[in-house]
Amino acid sequence: MENQLLELLQDNCRYTNRELASMLNTTEEAVQAKISEYEQKGIICGYKALINWEKVPGSEVRALIELKVAPKPDRGFEEIAERVMAFDEVEGVYLMAGNYDLAVFVKGHTFQEIALFVGKRLSPLDSVLSASTHFILTKYKSNMVDMQNLTSDTDERECFI
Repeated sequence: MENQLLELLQDNCRYTNRELASMLNTTEEAVQAKISEYEQKGIICGYKALINWEKVPGSEVRALIELKVAPKPDRGFEEIAERVMAFDEVEGVYLMAGNYDLAVFVKGHTFQEIALFVGKRLSPLDSVLSASTHFILTKYKSNMVDMQNLTSDTDERECFI
């Protein structure tokens, strides 16, 4: 039941305990107990709505910024990652293998706002060697959901861990 329950919740966290119990051939109480255990252990980290911001009037602009950085001798990439994460504009920071070191996802109200953030706040950090900004123009798929083919006549709300 354990992996199946987690997979079902990842696909759609709006299933009721009754629906989950029926799908897993168990009781509602057993499902509730497992979900509570997963939450307490940090296996289920939260529940979140997936929003197609492109359809929201006045929505924000998002970008991926590739950063090449000079790691610190004692702390490696941790110090610069912590400094980058502290900016309000930053939604995510990932250590990468390949042509750049950090992938930084940011949001802003305009393309210019993001460009100014990169030029005046991010690039001047002492460990940053170079930055390459890629603006996200269209989101085709996000969190395993086809963002282009959602219809308003069905309940497509899903939650993701």
